[in-house]
Amino acid sequence: MPAERVILVLLLACLAPGGASLIADEAADWPQLQGTRRDGIYRGPPLVDSLPPKGPPAPWKKNVGQGFAGPSVAAGRLLLFHRLSNEEVLDCLDAGTGKTMWTSKYPASYRDRFGFDEGPRAVPTIEGGRVYTNGAAGILSCTDLESGKKIWRIDTHASFKPRESFFGTACSPLVSSGKVFVQVGGTVKVGSDGKGSGIVAFDSSTGKALWGATSDEAGYSSPVLGKLAGKTRLVCFTRTGIVVLDPGTGSILFEKRWRARIGAAVNAATPVLTDDMIYFSSSYQTGSICLKAGGGGYRELWSGDRILSSHYSSIIHQGGFLYGFDGRQEYGTQLRCVSLANGKIAWSEARPGEKKYGSGTLILAGDKLLVMTDSGELILARVSPSGYKRLDSADILTGTVRAYPALAGGLFYARSTSELVCIDLRKTPAAKPGPK
Repeated sequence: MPAERVILVLLLACLAPGGASLIADEAADWPQLQGTRRDGIYRGPPLVDSLPPKGPPAPWKKNVGQGFAGPSVAAGRLLLFHRLSNEEVLDCLDAGTGKTMWTSKYPASYRDRFGFDEGPRAVPTIEGGRVYTNGAAGILSCTDLESGKKIWRIDTHASFKPRESFFGTACSPLVSSGKVFVQVGGTVKVGSDGKGSGIVAFDSSTGKALWGATSDEAGYSSPVLGKLAGKTRLVCFTRTGIVVLDPGTGSILFEKRWRARIGAAVNAATPVLTDDMIYFSSSYQTGSICLKAGGGGYRELWSGDRILSSHYSSIIHQGGFLYGFDGRQEYGTQLRCVSLANGKIAWSEARPGEKKYGSGTLILAGDKLLVMTDSGELILARVSPSGYKRLDSADILTGTVRAYPALAGGLFYARSTSELVCIDLRKTPAAKPGPK
């Protein structure tokens, strides 16, 4: 391409709304659950192929409170959502140093009836200079990213009266076009038309409920937005099953029951939406299903419980193949690659012995897969539909790891029930600043 055209393209990108900033964000930020596009794919600078014998460099580490909420990163800031004593706390840290920039907090009321953990589960969402959080007891908040000042806060449990869940509220807010989309699982009707409050859209500036839909109980999954048959759709995986909606109005366009017959239905994996297909995965003899949009409806391409049945972890799609964990975390899971088109298993990778994946999490960076096990081990692997090759691994965290990690600008941020760590995985280290 001639130099003049390159310059013109760059100028147009800078002038276009969100053009140049979107490119920069994709490389440097991880502003919500599973990254900029909520798909678990890293689009930043190249990563290392191996780790030093003494472990990867860790620029900083800090102790954290209770919770399974992973970090989010934008504009050089890291947002940590956790519980300290009887408060849910949102800490804004310098992503490079771990230094606290501001703290916002409020009283916490959630009690885990199984004794697991009483901290927040949902990943903070950073959008438009604001941070949106959803606490374990359904406290939905909007906070100014620069100052830490509260913009609005609502108690969704008090407002919409959801039935008690097994493990608290876990839906990470999805923010788009002036709306905040959340699974509430409410029993109170919304608006004059008396629609349900299973899924609710809130005004991102005021917190006002704009529309509600379904009477489904909330699942532990988070919604996604994308194109299906040429139209932008909101796709949710509630405790009952699959719901596709018009994000502007809340009109339900498609529903399908997809949940376990037993009471302990989880439905935790984020839906996969690509090429007019939507994919869902669950456990407890439920399994996975792939649907194709078109002709005014949705047809099933394939389904089954012996293909890729995820207990908690979300699945990642790339190049027509799915990468994820199959099986119950307490019995041992297998890492699998499955064709999205037909559900055929390309390969499975088990971990015999004491070290297991557990309820691990995944990030895909080109052909590199970053596997974070629930025991705190980080595994680097090279993957393709042809196979899996382990490159290296290191223990980077103590305690139990259930939170989704973040990968921003080559820095890997992960947390356990006791600590948060920053790991430098950049292939080319950042240049040291020269003399002024």
